[in-house]
Amino acid sequence: MFRQFLQEIYPLVRHPSHYLGNEVNVIRKAPEAVRLRFALAFPDLYEVGMSHVGIQILYHILNAREQIAAERVFAPRVDLEAKLRKKRIPLCSLESGTPLSDFGIIGFSLLYELNFTNMLTMLELSGMPFYSRDRNPSHPLVIAGGPCTFNPEPLTDFFDAMVIGDGEEVVLELADTWLEWKDAGGDRQALLKRWSRIHGVYVPSFFGVDFDSRGLQVLKPGSSEYRTVAKALVSDLNRVPYPDCPVVPFGNPIHDRLNVEICRGCTRGCRFCQAGVIYRPVRERAPDAVLSLAERALAWTGYEEVSLLSLSAGDYSAIQVLIEGLMNRCEPEKIAVSLPSLRVGSLTESLMTQIKRVRKTGFTIAPEAGSQRLREVINKNIAEQDLEETVQNAFGLGWQLMKFYFMNGLPTETEADIEAIVALVRRLQKACPRSRRGGNMTVSVSTFIPKAHTPFQWCAQMSLDESRSKIRMLRSKVKGRGLRFKWQNPEMSILEGLWARGDRRLSRLLVKAYELGCRFDGWSEHFQFKRWEEAIEACGVDIGFYTSRARDLSEPLPWDHIETGVSKEFLRLEWEKALGRTETPDCRDGECHLCGVCDFETVKPVTFEADAAVQAAGGTPTRKDEGPFKKLRVSYAKRGPARYFGHLELVRIFMRAFKRARVPLRFSKGFHPSPKISFESALPVGTESLAEQCTIQVPLNVSRETIVERVNQELPEGLIITGCNWVEQRPSEFAQKPVPYTVTLKGGRFSEANLNVFLGKEAWPFLETNRKGRAKTIDLKLVVKELTLLSPETAKIILEEKPGNSVRPTDVLASIFGLSEETLKLATIIKSPAFISN
Repeated sequence: MFRQFLQEIYPLVRHPSHYLGNEVNVIRKAPEAVRLRFALAFPDLYEVGMSHVGIQILYHILNAREQIAAERVFAPRVDLEAKLRKKRIPLCSLESGTPLSDFGIIGFSLLYELNFTNMLTMLELSGMPFYSRDRNPSHPLVIAGGPCTFNPEPLTDFFDAMVIGDGEEVVLELADTWLEWKDAGGDRQALLKRWSRIHGVYVPSFFGVDFDSRGLQVLKPGSSEYRTVAKALVSDLNRVPYPDCPVVPFGNPIHDRLNVEICRGCTRGCRFCQAGVIYRPVRERAPDAVLSLAERALAWTGYEEVSLLSLSAGDYSAIQVLIEGLMNRCEPEKIAVSLPSLRVGSLTESLMTQIKRVRKTGFTIAPEAGSQRLREVINKNIAEQDLEETVQNAFGLGWQLMKFYFMNGLPTETEADIEAIVALVRRLQKACPRSRRGGNMTVSVSTFIPKAHTPFQWCAQMSLDESRSKIRMLRSKVKGRGLRFKWQNPEMSILEGLWARGDRRLSRLLVKAYELGCRFDGWSEHFQFKRWEEAIEACGVDIGFYTSRARDLSEPLPWDHIETGVSKEFLRLEWEKALGRTETPDCRDGECHLCGVCDFETVKPVTFEADAAVQAAGGTPTRKDEGPFKKLRVSYAKRGPARYFGHLELVRIFMRAFKRARVPLRFSKGFHPSPKISFESALPVGTESLAEQCTIQVPLNVSRETIVERVNQELPEGLIITGCNWVEQRPSEFAQKPVPYTVTLKGGRFSEANLNVFLGKEAWPFLETNRKGRAKTIDLKLVVKELTLLSPETAKIILEEKPGNSVRPTDVLASIFGLSEETLKLATIIKSPAFISN
């Protein structure tokens, strides 16, 4: 029902392809074939959510069950939100266009505190009350998971249940219990009771809340058997499913590559790092499993890059052998491998040499602090000599850019420590071999935010004024040739800190901020701190109580009932060791520090030494024949939903379709090899075409029929190859020809009087402004070769398209007929095959 209404909205919003739901590897199930519809809700934009491996894992696991249909939904952009409200259309899932209110369970992924207002947007657009207590049996159950649930208290009023820890096994237990409850009948309270017995599930309504004389939250469990919630833990990653056929997103996602998790957990013991605590112990995926998984997923997706995910990928025990094995597989097909998260010392020269075999992917190094003293406080055990050697090796091997990450406001920090960041950056600059193109550095600085379940959970966060002052100082000093300085807005940091250690009193603040218009608070173009200040004042919240106040070691903390496995006593000892600058060595290979997470039976570190992985690496790479190649001209149609693909998006779709179809393309040479594919023209988003063209180069033994048959099976709906011909002579690329368009209006009419005025003029100047704001005047009489009205709603226009003097048909029609932008966006515009006019 709502799909038709949504189709009428898509032409009017940015990035309409993000809302289509027909990507490669998407799973759609007939409603009558399933018993539970589970909405995977991500409270941020599509391009962010589709870069998150967690939503892909849950999508894969849930849809493997025949009776369950998992469908995705993301926070709509503000333009789509406005359209949905105006048309009174509810927020719907991508796969089936089903309103969220019609699902059995809605599960939110909570990764970032500044996404919380987006969650309310999604609930309100679904017609659902914010607070769980206000929902009735007709509403879905609303649950949440993700790292933010390790302090669930600020959001507990909104959720029926929250998953603490790893979700792979828990999500199926929740779903199975829901199905059993549905069969047996009973009220929601009965289901929540059953859910509370599942390891890792927190049901907030089963805990009362009180506040002592100091204003500190104290929870009151409703049952002596349900006083704490221990995190769910997958003890062995090799025993749980991982998506080998992930959905390939449209558009330009934040991380547009194949993500393979090689390890979960970290044992380095950085005292500021919440992830290092909540994901303990370290659990590696077996090297042969990683290679097999990457092999299958690359075949299903056609990606050009594989990213190995871990909190510190360089610490993976068999990383060198694994990289060699991956490069042996990937190099012949020009598939790059990247390690997005690396520790100084693990990024060796031999590792970089392997990675650069295809393309020099990016490196980010996190010294965190500028001085050795402060690195000792935070247990960041790296030496500046290792850091300088890493920089020298990277630039010496041809890398042109490295990124470095620091924090300010760390516990015990002094002005000397801030100056040390400047001094360290300058030393690293000197270590860079200077060249015309190489030796560039990006330095990013953010304000330290104390997080729950870390040794620094009792610390005060730096005040907003002090944070601003230190950022200003760093901006003034960290600059120079080849150096870029970036920073996080201190106002964002103070809000993140508020929610990171907040309690149940903050739910009212979130609703108030949302009502004042706060959305997408993690996006600088949408962030409105003044509105947050208004909400904070209206709700009487003392932001300093939650952020800049140091906690007493003995006071109750809002998250005390959430058990990570790491004891509070261990965290307290680590805080004392921080003050004494005492190192806690990595426990991966050394002695156990008795943090409490391992029982060394079912819960223990899982690692794979290099010796055990040698066989997984395989032999030497088999290089593909480099020729001879021949050019092919491919004709294709772009109809229906495919009209929403932008040009660069279309290029990626075709390149990956060729790869999935196993059609070998010729690659360019040099530092960044890419397929040699050239497109005739860049169609505007929203324009359909009956005959577009591109040229490719393939080996002589590849038949045209094979290309058409195989590639059409891999293209999304609306794209179809209609022909494929050898290019017998060297073309002058694509000859410029007059191009006919047919434009049919919906809800508008073409004026014949306006047409006659245009035809009677000798010149018709049109001022065109490009994306960079540069304007130039084009005479439309020289561009429009023919313009006729087939009916009051339909016009045929033929345009002369020449480099530097081309105009979109919508711009022409708007100028001649005075039509509004919205009218033309809603029109059906079809480009016909070009021809040579007499």
